[in-house]
Amino acid sequence: MRTKLLTPVLGIALGLGAASVPAAAHHAFGSEFDANRPVLLKGKIVKIEWVNPHTWIHVEVTKPDGTKEVWMVEGGSPNTLIRRGANKNTFPPGTEVIIDGYQARDHNELRANARNVTFADGRKLFLGSTGTGAPYEESKPPSK
Repeated sequence: MRTKLLTPVLGIALGLGAASVPAAAHHAFGSEFDANRPVLLKGKIVKIEWVNPHTWIHVEVTKPDGTKEVWMVEGGSPNTLIRRGANKNTFPPGTEVIIDGYQARDHNELRANARNVTFADGRKLFLGSTGTGAPYEESKPPSK
């Protein structure tokens, strides 16, 4: 009898405990990035992370004084980029790219939200997320 009574009480306690844990929420563009701080990054891809809810491209940029810094650039979700024709082989380390986007609100962070990536051969891929409040993208994603 004690087991039958304890099970619902335990279930309620676990449910209330889980409800108090904050969930990782998908953010709006404006909460992390500044549409008034465009950035143009030229460099080599160091690595790419195909994780949800956003992909992250790490790009090594050489500054005018010759020092290097690695920027983390947020792109759309892996599923979104796959639908646009990209895959894990699209961004091999060492690939020269130009990424235009918007810098993080935190001025001390080397993070940006990508709009487009342009490859050395001229190919251009729209990396941005849609529906997040990011500035409107006028160019269309490339056709397959």
